[in-house]
Amino acid sequence: MDELKKNIIELLSTKAALKQDIASFSESVLRRLKKLAKAEIKNLRSSIKDERVRLKIQDNGTHEFILYVGSDVLVFQLHQNVFRMPDESGVWKTSYMKENPDRGYFGVINIYNFLAESFEQNRMNDEGYLIGRVFMNFEEHFLVEGKGQLGFLFNDLVNMELTDEKALHIIRVAIKFAIEFDLITPPYNMIQEVSLFQIQTISSDLKLSTGKRVGFKFSSEQESFE
Repeated sequence: MDELKKNIIELLSTKAALKQDIASFSESVLRRLKKLAKAEIKNLRSSIKDERVRLKIQDNGTHEFILYVGSDVLVFQLHQNVFRMPDESGVWKTSYMKENPDRGYFGVINIYNFLAESFEQNRMNDEGYLIGRVFMNFEEHFLVEGKGQLGFLFNDLVNMELTDEKALHIIRVAIKFAIEFDLITPPYNMIQEVSLFQIQTISSDLKLSTGKRVGFKFSSEQESFE
């Protein structure tokens, strides 16, 4: 057997299999998050009797679920691919990664924040924002990148293992951030001109797209999202 074929077989037996393992584990993590989120919504509803306050979960299958919390929606979406941390990432400087480079491959769950009305009214032009990304390797170690507390509470990859307690903490921090991230009005000169077409279709497909920030700063952090 020539050397090239040997290399291909080795890669398929190691790296390809590793990625399949990570993908399967990542799906199990999303299932755990979904189960914990259902219980959390139920517990919140037992304390909040006002039925106008949205508290529900929508199960969209293996790779996604959606939480409605008040005026907000949180979309937890598992990417179907496995990623390697970029070479410039600080995690590669740790002894944990140097001992086994396979620890640098991750499944990723993205957490998006939308307005609840955007989903309920099917306003396709409305904007959502990526507020967090959960990275998980084959050893069940994880880290989170994101806004607010999501950006610093879960960044110790070496010592962080994804227990149910930590998974629930991620959900709660994401919910809190979404609720505190307020809808900000755009400046008058940005919306003073509108076409007849926009006016006639605004009730079904809001052409004056709505997002919490509409090009501005987070009200809670006063920093650019860009």
